[in-house]
Amino acid sequence: MNLFFSFLISFLFTLYLIPLLCKIANRFNILDVPDGAVKKHKKPIPYLGGVAIYFGFIVSLALTFPFENRMFLFLVGMTLLLFIGLIDDLIVMGAHQKLFGQIIAAFCFLKAGFYLKQTFFFNNFWNIPISFFWILCIINAFNLIDVMDGLATLVACCATFSFLVLAICLNQYALSLLLTAFLGALIAFFLYNKPPAKIYLGDTGSLFIGGFLAIIPFLFSWGEYNPYGYFTPIIILAIPLLEVGTLILVRTWKGIPFYKASPDHFSIYLQHKGWTAAKILFYVGFLSLLLSGIAFSFFGGAFSLYEVAAILVVFLTMWQLALFF
Repeated sequence: MNLFFSFLISFLFTLYLIPLLCKIANRFNILDVPDGAVKKHKKPIPYLGGVAIYFGFIVSLALTFPFENRMFLFLVGMTLLLFIGLIDDLIVMGAHQKLFGQIIAAFCFLKAGFYLKQTFFFNNFWNIPISFFWILCIINAFNLIDVMDGLATLVACCATFSFLVLAICLNQYALSLLLTAFLGALIAFFLYNKPPAKIYLGDTGSLFIGGFLAIIPFLFSWGEYNPYGYFTPIIILAIPLLEVGTLILVRTWKGIPFYKASPDHFSIYLQHKGWTAAKILFYVGFLSLLLSGIAFSFFGGAFSLYEVAAILVVFLTMWQLALFF
């Protein structure tokens, strides 16, 4: 029953906040203005969507979640990411400044114990550096994928739902509460963020969402159920990870620093091919759920690591073909 209330509280509170934050954003000119290159929406759209998700999530946790000591550093890290994004939305920060703030947040998470534990492949010495790299990668992956109405929110909803199913199946009650609170806020926001969007996440929301989904895998004891189980979140989050990898390759090939904005995102390519926003969201949602099914099957032992690798090659082929047809 608490899972239902956790979801309902965050959903309703976020839903209540969004119209209010839209008015505040319009009043103080906190708007995403089209630039004709990457930002091609017809009129300025309010930011602050991330603030609505944050408060919906926090209020739900305050009312339903049994806090532990390490949750304080978790919330410090998440709040820091929110403020870094908010500052960038209000006064554009340099890439190095934004990265520095993300590094501080990542250290908060590591200090709280959110990092890779025992693994089959890696010596324990590498667990902290790999975890640090993972956190920064996922944070920036959701920042990069947020270039189309509803896209980052939909991918986050699918990933959060996938982790929630796993948490419930593994009887991890506290983690399930955390995920239902987050999912409720995401779904409420998606109702306003789907095409045509009435409000955007901004860096405030994309960094916050990325930080949350980067940390969630460290709350699972993957090795207790499958010696290679820690590959499961990589499968679930394959789409934002593919976005990061593709952008680095394409921008490097073009001679553009990988952190500089450019219209080389997969969703923009699909739009140039004539895909509608609704079709892109349906396609990405379908692939996200397909990846979740693969992840569940792998975690449950239905697929070996080599079989999953072969399946992911097929998935990557499907992904690339969409850019050409």
